[in-house]
Amino acid sequence: MRSRYSAYALGRTDYLLATWHPSTRPAHLEALPAGLKWLGLEVRRHEATGPASAVVEFVARSKSGGKAHRLHECSRFVLEAGQWWYVDGQVR
Repeated sequence: MRSRYSAYALGRTDYLLATWHPSTRPAHLEALPAGLKWLGLEVRRHEATGPASAVVEFVARSKSGGKAHRLHECSRFVLEAGQWWYVDGQVR
């Protein structure tokens, strides 16, 4: 989760796609908006939901155009071949 947040902060859409599970991965991602600044990540909880699956609840803060934004999401991950993959998330 933290590495994906860092990828968003650095505009690394290639990394985001590379860590997205193939079953739910979009064909491409739009470039992140110019002027968007990520301010912080708070991981609220993480829990194993099975031997190779987990949920991470987080809040990510950003600022764009002088306005503060907050993304609160519960993300699902699966472990396959030694790598954790982002599957999807539910915005809260």
